[in-house]
Amino acid sequence: MRVAAGAVARRVLGNAVTIRAALIQMGPHMIDRAAWDWAATEENPFFCPDRAAAAAWEEYLLGIRKSGSSCGAVIEVVAEGMPPGLGAPIYAKLDADIASALMGINAVKGVEIGDGFAAASLTGEGNADQMRMRDGMVEFDANHAGGILGGISTGQPIVVRFAVKPTSSILTPRQGVDRDGHEVEVVTRGRHDPCVGIRAVPVGEAMVACVLADHLLRHRAQNPGAAISARLPRN
Repeated sequence: MRVAAGAVARRVLGNAVTIRAALIQMGPHMIDRAAWDWAATEENPFFCPDRAAAAAWEEYLLGIRKSGSSCGAVIEVVAEGMPPGLGAPIYAKLDADIASALMGINAVKGVEIGDGFAAASLTGEGNADQMRMRDGMVEFDANHAGGILGGISTGQPIVVRFAVKPTSSILTPRQGVDRDGHEVEVVTRGRHDPCVGIRAVPVGEAMVACVLADHLLRHRAQNPGAAISARLPRN
């Protein structure tokens, strides 16, 4: 349902906007960002942009499945081609709406925009996305903010990551309490998904697309004469 809505949202956004997602961490194993290749996400079942990491993940996930356990994952979504000015500084913050949409996906336990939690270790100088004028256009020299400053899009790529917890329905016995207050042993039988984060990749893309389309439509309604309206079909 979410992915279907995302497909409609992509039509609203138009061909100028590209939204892609990739699995960048499975369990404790991260990709090598220097080896990032978007084409690789179409070559493996993990949507992994690092071919070497994808090969290692296959063996790792097989071991997790055979042991009856599960693992978590981190997905990164990148939206390129979005114009500046979408969102608002308080009640309709673009990053807040994106975070809310992604947190609404089953099993998601955390969301970060841009550098996210890593920004806490930076100084003010290191975290600043400085601006310059080049050929009559404003350009940034970094994108620590992930394309959103003060709740408003900057025109840079919007970068967001979300963490998916390990699947709770595992074959390994766990302790629990029943409705009568008795301690019981819980064992999940039947279908077992060792890493639900894999299937969350297209869902994350779809939710980001829905939020961006909503903000683009809202911007056009509030600014009917703005050039951004040319991005959307009138009929």
